[in-house]
Amino acid sequence: MLVLVAGLLAAIAGLGWIARAVRGRPVDIVFWLGMTWLVLVLGAAALAPWLPLGNADDSVKGLTSPIFAPPGGIGAEHPLGTNNYGLDVLARAVYGARTSILVALLAVLIGTTVGGLVGLVSGFVRGATDRVVGILANALLAVPPLILLIALGTVLDPSVRSIAFALSLLTIPSMVRLARANTITVAQREYVLAARALGAGRVRLMLREVLPNVVLPVLSLAVVMISVLVVAEASLSFLGIGIEQPQPTWGNMIAEGQGGVMEKHPFIVVVPGICLFLTVFSFNLLGERAQKRWDPRAAKL
Repeated sequence: MLVLVAGLLAAIAGLGWIARAVRGRPVDIVFWLGMTWLVLVLGAAALAPWLPLGNADDSVKGLTSPIFAPPGGIGAEHPLGTNNYGLDVLARAVYGARTSILVALLAVLIGTTVGGLVGLVSGFVRGATDRVVGILANALLAVPPLILLIALGTVLDPSVRSIAFALSLLTIPSMVRLARANTITVAQREYVLAARALGAGRVRLMLREVLPNVVLPVLSLAVVMISVLVVAEASLSFLGIGIEQPQPTWGNMIAEGQGGVMEKHPFIVVVPGICLFLTVFSFNLLGERAQKRWDPRAAKL
């Protein structure tokens, strides 16, 4: 393993040196490798129904396939092996990406829309509305995220829509606070005050003057939150209160390694684990780049 890691680091350093020699300036090769991975995994997830993949979730059809078949490499019937039901690990990893990333994106969309609008109104109107919103946001932040998710997971149906709704509650308080802080700053600028003096109403000021300057910092945080929610969804599925088998997610694929399975067949855990790590790492890189470009406060750091 150490030799593999050392070889990977050496390869990345070599690619960085080559890119710098070609372009004549430093190149963030790690960032571009991460973006390449995101393009591959998102493309595979979107095109999964049309790709020549094996059996991912039909355990009845899996009865005719060998169980715990080791990875066979490129060109084999099961390139990354099979699990204890004879299901193809590669197909399950691709469809698991489809489920895990879809849940995270839906949760971020809900949380960004709701939290951003609430924070915008709170920061612009101020007064009693701002105090009430602040109390509610702080109350949600005071609840430990894992406890909140477990409580919601035991009540809601284990479906993509329900899990996305539950995870969105993790993003709403942060989005509210960020949108509120930026709204308070933008609302004091000269062009907003000038528009107010010319008779523009509250709705017009919020939508035409304030919102365009608040949305980019909120979106930069949303990109970072995608990686957080991918891990949260995997944690719920691993604990058995998220998306249930046979529908694959990276979390319940990792859970298949329990009970001594990982020691005998490590690829059962290694494949989804690597997919989860690379995806979260790549979204973090993208989120950091977005924050430096879109969030004025992050750009000063």
